[in-house]
This record gives sequence, C-alpha cells and structure tokens, in this order.
Amino acid sequence: MLGAIIGDIIGSPYEWHNIKTKEFNLFRRRSHCTDDSVMTIAVAEALLIAKDRGLLEDEAAVKELLIDAMHKWGNEYPNAGYGGSFIKWLALESAEPYNSWGNGSAMRVSPAGWMADDLEGTRRLARWTAEVTHNHPEGVKGAESVASAIFLARTGCSKAEIKDYVVTEFGYDLSRTCDEIRPGYEFDVSCQGSVPEAIIAFMEGSDFEDVIRNAVSLGGDSDTIAAIAGSIAEAFYDVPAWIEMEAMSRMDEGMLDVYSSFAEAIEGSF
Repeated sequence: MLGAIIGDIIGSPYEWHNIKTKEFNLFRRRSHCTDDSVMTIAVAEALLIAKDRGLLEDEAAVKELLIDAMHKWGNEYPNAGYGGSFIKWLALESAEPYNSWGNGSAMRVSPAGWMADDLEGTRRLARWTAEVTHNHPEGVKGAESVASAIFLARTGCSKAEIKDYVVTEFGYDLSRTCDEIRPGYEFDVSCQGSVPEAIIAFMEGSDFEDVIRNAVSLGGDSDTIAAIAGSIAEAFYDVPAWIEMEAMSRMDEGMLDVYSSFAEAIEGSF
C-alpha cells in the first residue's frame, strides 16, 4: 500500500498541471497526500480490523468495517480532493453504494492485494472494497484487476504473466505503449479510462521510480494513475529507501500508525 501513497504524493502537483514528460522532480514542496492516500489508509485499517477479528471471509462484516473506516477517515480529511458523489456519500453518512465506475475503487484497493493468501481471496476482498461505493461493473473490475496484479507481482509472477492474466480476466487493452498513450491522453476519472494506462506504466517501468515517472508523464489524473501504478510496482520492485523516507515524512502520525500496523501484519507476504 505504500507504493500507492508514494505515487499519490509524487503525482499530486501534476493532477491539474500535466507535464507529459518523465523529467521532473519526484518531490516538490507541495507534494502531498490526497484522497487516494486517505482512502488507501481507510481500506487498510478496515482490513486489519477484519483480520484481527477473524472476519476476512465475512462479506457483511468486512463491508461494514470498510464503510465505517471510509466515513471516519474521509471526515477527518474533508478537503483531500474527493469526487462529488463521494463527498455526498460522506456527508450523508450513507451506507449505500452509488454505482460509480470511477477510479476511486482502484486507487484505494492495494491493501486487498496483500491481505489474502490466494488469488480468489484477493479478488473477493477487492470486490468488497469497491462495492461499498463503486458497485458499477467497471468500478469493481478496476479494483479486482489492480489487486490481482499486486497479488501476482508479490508472489513472483513475471510481467508477461501479469499482463496475460489481466487481459484474459478483465479484457483491458494493454497492447499500447506509454509513448502511444501520452500525446493524446486527457483527464479521465473512469476505471476503464485510467486503470489500463496505469498498468501499462507499470509494465514499461524498469524499476519502482521509473514506473512512477511513466505514470505521471501520461498526464490525466496523474496522482491516481501514479497511485495505481505504484501500488503494483511496490509488489514487484524494491522501493528505494530515500523515496520511502521522503514519502513517510509527508504522512501524518495517524496515517503512519496504520501503515506500520499493516506492514507488520503482512510481513512475509512476498
């Protein structure tokens, strides 16, 4: 999940100021956690509680914990940059999903990629994390595809194997290159219009940093694309210590506590 937060922080200055190049300073003074990081932390906290209580296979219990955590964290960070429908969901303290196909389901799903012991369980958890808000088929697909890629990456699969699985199971077009996508790519908050691009950024990367640079350089919803790509890259590559330390210096104490607990809980999941 740290890879998602790192991608979010690095991509944050460029979300509304796309740069279309890989040559940029990874961290700027205004690089910060946005809604991607906040909701990733919320999902991690919910799944940690479910794991501690032996409830990871209980759909109703997991969803209730997810809803509670998302409301808690969302209301603690009300200005993190949420989409309009999610803002209404938070304000109403709603427990009902709103059929979203937005990439919010994919940006926050990374903890599900680490918590289950098999691919079936990973997809199930990912689906539940999506369905509490993003219960549109595309919203669910976006979450499941990213969590699946994380699970496959952390269990030793090659990029070719990950690509084949994603294409076969989810039907995304991963045949394009970043150079082909970049020139005409525009802001797109849908799963179907950003998750494949994020996965391609991961596929083309030579290391963790290069994946993040690929993702930001595509433009569009830069922080979310980098969060998704970074979440997969973390499972495949080592995260450079200096990048980890710099990102963690931009997280507050509450976020760091959840991250530390999550890292401890998944230790040995590589």
